[in-house]
Amino acid sequence: MIATEFKVIIVGGGPIGITAAHALHKAGIPFVVLERSSTVARDVGASLVIAPPSLRVLHQVGLLNRLRGLGSELVLRYSFTQDGYKFKACKAFDECKKNFGTRPLVFHRAELVQSLYDQLPAEIKSRVLLGKKVTDIQSTENDVKVLCSDGSQYEGSMVIGADGVHSRTRQIMRLLALEADCHVQWDSETPFTSSYRCLWASFKRPIEPGAAFETQGKDRSVMFVTGKERGWIFLYEKLPKPTTARTSYSEKDIEAMADRFADYPITDSLRVKHVLADRMTSGMSDLQEGICNNWGWGRIALVGDAIHKVCPNAGLGYQSGIQDVVSLVNNLRQLLASPGASRNPSVAELEAMYTSYRAQRWDDLAIDASVSAHATRIQAWASWWYYVLGRYLTVPSFVDYIIANWVQAPVWRKRLAFDFLDAEEPFVGRVAWLHPLKNMYVK
Repeated sequence: MIATEFKVIIVGGGPIGITAAHALHKAGIPFVVLERSSTVARDVGASLVIAPPSLRVLHQVGLLNRLRGLGSELVLRYSFTQDGYKFKACKAFDECKKNFGTRPLVFHRAELVQSLYDQLPAEIKSRVLLGKKVTDIQSTENDVKVLCSDGSQYEGSMVIGADGVHSRTRQIMRLLALEADCHVQWDSETPFTSSYRCLWASFKRPIEPGAAFETQGKDRSVMFVTGKERGWIFLYEKLPKPTTARTSYSEKDIEAMADRFADYPITDSLRVKHVLADRMTSGMSDLQEGICNNWGWGRIALVGDAIHKVCPNAGLGYQSGIQDVVSLVNNLRQLLASPGASRNPSVAELEAMYTSYRAQRWDDLAIDASVSAHATRIQAWASWWYYVLGRYLTVPSFVDYIIANWVQAPVWRKRLAFDFLDAEEPFVGRVAWLHPLKNMYVK
């Protein structure tokens, strides 16, 4: 039986934080979510792509049916050079459907977050608290306390930091660890490095849904994706030099970058300037890359972009975060449900759990980071070798077949699922999942 006095404080109410809330609710572990924004889902982001391994996890917690109504299957893929030459057109996701029973789905980020929140049980929604900017965390042997800028305080047994790439939770955890032992090896205050920046925007979908376009060029690239109602564009540009500093961009910077890409083609007839002129939302930031070595300390653990960050070209950021949630909640539930378990595990027990969590995730995360980094550099022709890869070696259809069946499938089939939930398998293809959803051992 779960130690019901154990309580988790989730910092961050974005897609990973709300996914963690669903997981903890299903695991029977009390929680509260602290979100610094005053709204559940601000319409400030672009799109999120969710592949079969993540879709089946969302199915386990009862979210998939309603999400299917929001998402659009990706079907077609096109590749252009910056002078408008179309060198690839294919149904790139058909092998994925044959292998796993579905193609990836693309969502508007704000709509996805809103749906994740709306699908929380009514009695649980009151645990998602808005306008809660975390200022400090106090972690002791017996409990943890989170302090917010409005003067409120929240006590619990553990904090899960799901507050993104500039995580306040990660910063505080680092300070606490170094205060406890000034000789301990720890990640730097700014653990990620940016080599590229990105301008993203959304707009009313101008063409049919379910298409993914890329435009390749030297040190620059464009991605354009269409969903049910919206289209999304991503403009990538290599920075003059890599940086670990946090850069803020103004509306003037956005307009200047848009001008640099204005005449880049995104389809046979559309150019960047045609869709940016009608944008509904837009933003710009540097793209951090890296994986932290320290995933937890004391009564604090991290998930998602707080501990790893990839460029979005391969669409793996949210999906890697989902796998973090699965691994951490599985490990936490096993700790709390084990025979003779304390109602409040010690710091030593929690830190041993963090070690297991990190070890379970490390190899798969390294694969996601590598795939994302290479995708970015292939599309932006970071060297002559990446140019040859992007423009020639990955173009033939048989290469797509090899990648889908010999590279992607062996990795995806091993992706984690919750080990305490019993559900019907939503996707069946020619590749068997390593972690089945039906007839699991359920306590």
